[in-house]
Amino acid sequence: MDQGPLVEQQLEAGIRFLSEFHKYAPVQIAFWLKETDEGAWYLYVASDQITDENCDDGYGEVVRIMAMMRDPWLDMFQVKLIGADEPLAKAVTDLQRRYPSRTPARFFNKTFGYISAEEVCIYPSPIPAPVS
Repeated sequence: MDQGPLVEQQLEAGIRFLSEFHKYAPVQIAFWLKETDEGAWYLYVASDQITDENCDDGYGEVVRIMAMMRDPWLDMFQVKLIGADEPLAKAVTDLQRRYPSRTPARFFNKTFGYISAEEVCIYPSPIPAPVS
């Protein structure tokens, strides 16, 4: 099922989420990714403090933040936590370094190791402040 394009409301909801999650674990890079075969958008959050040992605790924080936010543009099942040293996080970080931007940068039809992405939208670093 195709979810369609990523919209501004989703990007803003992601910023609000990332602002809160950053208090729990510093975010090195965050990006929305839509896999070629998947059709759904996922918000990937990479932190050097996310490991296999504490990933469950990280998802507990995701649930807490989502319950607090109650944002119709983002739900907890769209968030994927990964370590900053994982190949996907490193590949997206490299892409961001090659093409820096002050606004979310969009790239189409990219392959990151084993993941073929129809589109990826990378938040600038540092993550912008939420819009009030």
